[in-house]
Amino acid sequence: MRVRIPPAPQAPTQCPTSPHNDEAPEMPHTVSKPSSRTIVPAGHGHAFLLPAHSRFRITDLHGEQVVDLFAWVSSPHTSLPTLEKMSMAYTRYHLRGVTPAIGESLYSNADRKVLKVVADTVKVHDMTYMACYPSMYKTAGHRSCSQNVYEAMQEFGMKDILEVPEPFNCFQNTPNYSLKALGSSKPGDYVEFEALEDLVVAVSCCPYEVGGFNGGEATDVEVCVWEGARG
Repeated sequence: MRVRIPPAPQAPTQCPTSPHNDEAPEMPHTVSKPSSRTIVPAGHGHAFLLPAHSRFRITDLHGEQVVDLFAWVSSPHTSLPTLEKMSMAYTRYHLRGVTPAIGESLYSNADRKVLKVVADTVKVHDMTYMACYPSMYKTAGHRSCSQNVYEAMQEFGMKDILEVPEPFNCFQNTPNYSLKALGSSKPGDYVEFEALEDLVVAVSCCPYEVGGFNGGEATDVEVCVWEGARG
């Protein structure tokens, strides 16, 4: 079992950065106070509105933690999700099957760009695996990413867990992509996105711990949002 690093203070003036990797340059907005800062507990989910041109950063506070990421284009009248959602199939088509580099985008099922990667200290992610479903676990009551997102998205009108789509799995390595370790993120690593449309975004702090996944112990992650930030 890994040593748990204590969580950061609840009201920092900036989101943490990754001191061991300087390949992703800091943007001016990332050193300012975010509009919101949320600690997503280990094995749970979180959903939030993200206006177009805003940015958000997912930071792995403890290392080796996978975060399932989802996004829906929101209705201009109600802010509820529409049928247009982030699609790994369209993204794989446009990026020839590889995960996005800085400056590249994730696409929707309407063949439109919805999120752009603006900073990334890990550069290893996954676009092939689904969000785990509750029935995949033999242990009764074990949390799953589908359940996490379903619970978080009920606030935005989700009626059935089967509405949960396939995710972009931040910080998850897949052998198809590289020979790096299964969990390639270190404490403080992050990936940051810019919304190209008004969105509802959901994340799941993956609870899977078998075979060394998530370093063998799910841990908290942080989500910081800068509303209206423009690069």
